[in-house]
Amino acid sequence: MDVPQNGGFSFDLCRRNEMLVSKGLRSPPFLKTGTTIVGLIFQDGVILGADTQATEGPIVADKNCEKIHYMAPNIYCCGAGTAADTEAVTDMVSSQLKLHRHHTGRESRVVTALTLLKSHLFSYQGHVSAALVLGGVDVTGPHLHTRDEGIKLVAEAILSGVFNDLGSGSNVDICVITKGNTEYLRNHLSPNPRTYPQKGYPFSKKTGVLSTKITPQREIVNGIEGGDAMEE
Repeated sequence: MDVPQNGGFSFDLCRRNEMLVSKGLRSPPFLKTGTTIVGLIFQDGVILGADTQATEGPIVADKNCEKIHYMAPNIYCCGAGTAADTEAVTDMVSSQLKLHRHHTGRESRVVTALTLLKSHLFSYQGHVSAALVLGGVDVTGPHLHTRDEGIKLVAEAILSGVFNDLGSGSNVDICVITKGNTEYLRNHLSPNPRTYPQKGYPFSKKTGVLSTKITPQREIVNGIEGGDAMEE
């Protein structure tokens, strides 16, 4: 078989692997690391990426969830871990940043969001399951130059997790943040489109009579012998 273009499993060496297992070498277990999130910083901006599959143990609970969370107009955050925890933490910090903007009249800074997130997560000593990648552009950030190359690099990194990790899957979300501009590319790539079975039947539901055979049958009706025929 050909090697998949987007990475993934290759079954070229199945016979070799079976031979090694027969000699006592244990095959490696399946890789399951959960969510795949990527943050890329370049000269003039930040690109965030994430897969869109949510799991409950071995069960896929949602194939198209959002893992890139809004924090501020110029700040977004990728979340991994427990979905409820990542949603709650990012929503809480997002509201605090909004109150801070109204109070000061200035744009939110990334370091402010980072301080609020670190303070909250550290106070719970790991009991809040939220692994976050924070990114944004504030007054200290530059402008965008190599956006398309950055998007391609982040998308390829997410696809590596989608095709090689059992916990990641479905689509690829991308968020590009530059000075004064934010672009959220929801479902930027869909490497595994969902297919549906064909509706209806390609053949007729009725079966016609293939042959007819007449067999004489004698019976007694009301004491009188008579002949009858039966059609099959």
